[in-house]
Amino acid sequence: MLSKEKQEIISRLNYFAQKGVQVYLEGKLTTPEEVAEQYFVAEDCVYMPDYVLSDKGQLKEVRYDKVKQKDIP
Repeated sequence: MLSKEKQEIISRLNYFAQKGVQVYLEGKLTTPEEVAEQYFVAEDCVYMPDYVLSDKGQLKEVRYDKVKQKDIP
């Protein structure tokens, strides 16, 4: 069973993915599940991913950079 934190991240990133937004982890196209299962931020605070907009101002990418692997039950 996934922790509440993992479920929230997967849900949020799946919402973006359904809208055609690409999710990246350390510069590599990835899945919401991989972000939630494998990597979390290095800081002890809430991490704000980078949101990349198209020329038309629409969200096109969510990028998680400078993160490290962390075990979360």
